[in-house]
Amino acid sequence: MTAIFENYESPWLNDELRILQDAARKFFETEFQPHNEQWIKDGIVGREAWTKAGAAGLLCAEVPTEYGGGGGSYLHETVVAEEQLRAGITGWGNQVHSQIVAPYVWHYGNEEQRQRWLPKMASGEMVGAIAMTEPNTGSDLQSVKTTAAKDGDDYIINGAKTYITNGQHCDLVVVVAKTDPNLGAKGISLIVVETDNPGFQRGRNLDKLGQSSADTSEMFFADCRVPQTNRLGDEEGKGFIQLMQQLPQERLNIAQAAVVEMERAIAVTIDFVKERKAFGQRVLDFQNTKFKLAECKTEALIARTFVDQCLLKHIDGQLDASTASMAKYWCTQKQNEIIDECLQLHGGAGYMDEYEISRMYKDARVQKIYGGTNEIMKELISRTLG
Repeated sequence: MTAIFENYESPWLNDELRILQDAARKFFETEFQPHNEQWIKDGIVGREAWTKAGAAGLLCAEVPTEYGGGGGSYLHETVVAEEQLRAGITGWGNQVHSQIVAPYVWHYGNEEQRQRWLPKMASGEMVGAIAMTEPNTGSDLQSVKTTAAKDGDDYIINGAKTYITNGQHCDLVVVVAKTDPNLGAKGISLIVVETDNPGFQRGRNLDKLGQSSADTSEMFFADCRVPQTNRLGDEEGKGFIQLMQQLPQERLNIAQAAVVEMERAIAVTIDFVKERKAFGQRVLDFQNTKFKLAECKTEALIARTFVDQCLLKHIDGQLDASTASMAKYWCTQKQNEIIDECLQLHGGAGYMDEYEISRMYKDARVQKIYGGTNEIMKELISRTLG
């Protein structure tokens, strides 16, 4: 694939991360790419992918070694995620597993919870999911209807969740539930449900516009009994705060994915227009083609440099919610615009599913929705205007 930035390298890359980058690239090329077409047809990534990635040390790279993780930083997670996407593997939910669920357990779990769940997540024995969205509740997390009522030493969870990544494979789910429905945001707690609990039921593996190999599911909780010791945090009612503390990383992750997909779209389009001919010349030789790709390349580099700066801020603990929202909103918007331009340059081929750009077009659309819609991102940004 054509390299599109000849003189730019992310400032956070170092020799250790380059070694991981090379290992991750080879792993995804040899272990995942040969199966990707079948996974897309099946509508789900094979369960063995998780244990293979765990054996290769690519799960929970940021989790400390005493809990079975890689002992790295978010930079190590970034390298793994970027190489996965560069390989065209868009349906494997490791970002949710390693960069969302594992940090909730690590940051807010007690020692017993960390020892119980994190080593199995790092090995791929357990797959993690987080259940926020409900049939009638999306970005407004304060309005969740799922309840967790105390009964002795347990919680009894009732409710429904939907659009849950890793929903078919998951072994544990961080559930956003109301432990006190009368307190609004202050009545929300995060409770870990192991999926062999009575009262937990998986719903359908949902059909989607894109990311066809992702198992995105419904979940139902009907008098699901869970020990109160499965709650994350020492106190009830801290769930909304915990969510707000972790959402900037999730939104940064989405922005990073958008940048990789911009770069990949431009690269595959350059390769295509070099080979495709019209009116006796290469499509690349038309001024419109060159100008459109010049615009796309410029915007992709702006996005890359912005996200790299956000990443460095995040590593230093300085990434604020507003800036993370800017990155998520702007990069996903540009991702969709650039992929649309690149599809246009493919002509009729771009509409055919056998061409990568067609799948990228479909996969991109959800990026403006999950992690908080881009409209919500603008609302969050606007609150800083004074």
